[in-house]
Amino acid sequence: MDIIDWILNLACVLLWLNWRSIRFITVLRPIGVSLVGTLRRADQVRTPRWSSLAALLAILFIRALFYCQIGSAINWTPTLQLGAVALRFRSNHFPGLVLFSFLGFAVWLFGLYSWLLLLSAVNGQTPDTDPWQRLIRLHLGKAERAPAIVKSLLPAVAAMLFWIVSYPLLTQQEIVPRAQTEGQLFLQAAVLGLASVLFWKFLVIGLLVLHIVHSYLYLGENPFWQFVSTTAKHLLRPLSLLRLRVGKVDLLPLAGIAIVMMLAELIQNWLPRIYQYL
Repeated sequence: MDIIDWILNLACVLLWLNWRSIRFITVLRPIGVSLVGTLRRADQVRTPRWSSLAALLAILFIRALFYCQIGSAINWTPTLQLGAVALRFRSNHFPGLVLFSFLGFAVWLFGLYSWLLLLSAVNGQTPDTDPWQRLIRLHLGKAERAPAIVKSLLPAVAAMLFWIVSYPLLTQQEIVPRAQTEGQLFLQAAVLGLASVLFWKFLVIGLLVLHIVHSYLYLGENPFWQFVSTTAKHLLRPLSLLRLRVGKVDLLPLAGIAIVMMLAELIQNWLPRIYQYL
C-alpha cells in the first residue's frame, strides 16, 4: 500500500505540473530531448485548462475511499513522515483518510517547491538561456523575484504555517495531542520548520552523484547535463577552499555528499527527540 500511495502522490504532482505548465505563455524550444520540450503555448492546448486539476482532485478523493476499503483489511496504517514527527491515521476512518490523502499530496508539493526554491537560490545568476533554469523560474512565478536568502528560508516558513494550519484538523481527528499552550504549538511549528531542510538531502545528493558521473563519462551535449554541472559547482562553492584533488580526480563532490549525509543524519536523530520534549 505504501508503494501505491507513493505512485499516486507522484501522479498527483505530475498533474499539478501539467496544470501549471498550461499557464505558461512563452514557448521554450527544446534543445535535444528534455522535459522542456513538452511545453507549448497555452492557446495550442486542446484539452481544457482545468482538466488536470479536476483529475488531481478526483484522485485525492477516490484514493481515500480506496484506502478506507482496503487498508483495514490488510492491517495497513497510513503514516505521514514529517521529519520530526510521524503522523499515523486510522485506516478505517474515511474523514481521516481524506485528510491523509490531501496532506500527503501537500507534503509532496511542498518538497517539489522547496527543491525549486533551492535551485533558484543557488543558480540566481544563471541566464534564461538555460532552458531548465528558465523552466524553474516559470514554475516559481513571483517567488523567483525574492532574494536568495528569502528563497532559502521560505520552505521553513511554509512548513511552520503548514503545521499551524493543519493542527486543528489533526487534533480533531485525534492524530496529535492538543498543545497545552500556544507557545508549545509555535515551538512544534519551529521544529517542523527546521526539519524541512531534510527535503533538500535527496536533491543535493542526486545532483552531486550525477555531476560525478558526467565528469568522467561523456553523455552528450544535452542542456540537462550542463545544468547539473553548473548547479553542483554552485552547491560546492562553500567547500571550494578545501584542496581535495588527487591528480585528475576531484574529491570535492564526494566530500559534499558525505557532509550532507552526516548533517541529515544528525537532524533526523535529534529533531524527533526535541519534538517529544515539547
